[in-house]
Amino acid sequence: MTDLAATTDVWGAFANQVAYCRANGAPITGRVVESIAAALDGPGAFLKAAREWQGQPLADALPLRCAGGLHALHLSGAEPALAPLYAGEDAAMADAERLVAAAIKRHEAALMPWLDGPPQTNEMGRSSSYVAAMLWLAAQGLPPRFDCIEIGSSAGINLMMDRYRYELGGVGVGPAESGMRLEPEWRGSPPPALPEGGLDFAGLHGCDVAPVDLRDPAQLLRLQAYVWPEHRQRFARLEFAAQAAAERAPDLVQADADAFVEEQLARPQEAGTVRVLMHSIVWQYLGAARQARITQAMEAAGVRATAERPLAWIALEANRATYQHELIVRHWPGTGEPQLLARAHAHGAWVAWLE
Repeated sequence: MTDLAATTDVWGAFANQVAYCRANGAPITGRVVESIAAALDGPGAFLKAAREWQGQPLADALPLRCAGGLHALHLSGAEPALAPLYAGEDAAMADAERLVAAAIKRHEAALMPWLDGPPQTNEMGRSSSYVAAMLWLAAQGLPPRFDCIEIGSSAGINLMMDRYRYELGGVGVGPAESGMRLEPEWRGSPPPALPEGGLDFAGLHGCDVAPVDLRDPAQLLRLQAYVWPEHRQRFARLEFAAQAAAERAPDLVQADADAFVEEQLARPQEAGTVRVLMHSIVWQYLGAARQARITQAMEAAGVRATAERPLAWIALEANRATYQHELIVRHWPGTGEPQLLARAHAHGAWVAWLE
């Protein structure tokens, strides 16, 4: 289990985030977070607000809120001194604590708003895990037609998953002519074969407490600031998503996750269609009350599910004790027991299939 200090103590949360970054191939981000932690006892309103955080610092992703603000200073050109650090240059990595402390001192007013809201870590690479789970569900006998409900959709990038092409362990899914190919390193046996006729999407509906409009350059910059600089491919993916959203915006609304799930489950469900709740790297931010309400709503809907109108739940979430991400699926009718299908990179670089 996650160390209790990481959930209740600011310094513990920063230490957990540093370990998480390093375990997930992000040494630059880990060094930035580590340097912010080293500065926490320093002067100024930004550092005071962080070290006296009133919520749960890990669940609230406090370290990533702070790191996002620093990255935005770099991306916008407001703090040129950070460029060598974000390039991973050895001298800057060694001098990171001084560079970060100086940037915080110079840009405190610009950094303060980054504490006001949770990170937006939208990433289309996670769609690969969603699709692999859908192939598995179809192999269990569920219809290969999905009415998708996503919570924590951020900018709705994964709500455009029907526009991407996937190559998953030798299984091709999606439009061959797509300008975006997602081909994670596949570990283990391949996922189930594509059903005859492929996968079909009856709907892709999503919500976020603070939706991001990819068509707005300022909001796009905010999303880019939460991209770890080590993962350069993600910036190109964001540009493609912004173009796709400009052509046809995703079906994304502002709403609390629990209320949205209940509302979506109450909609009439077409026969021969799987209604599926899906989410990635969002569960930890919801809090116990919303988690319980969503679970209760899904399990109640599961009792009503039939072979003609089944229900599924696809979750790609972090295990904060192992620093790994687990793809877990439940479906009804049946027991609805969680099935661990894979472990995956947080941003879609690889999938380790366990089935």
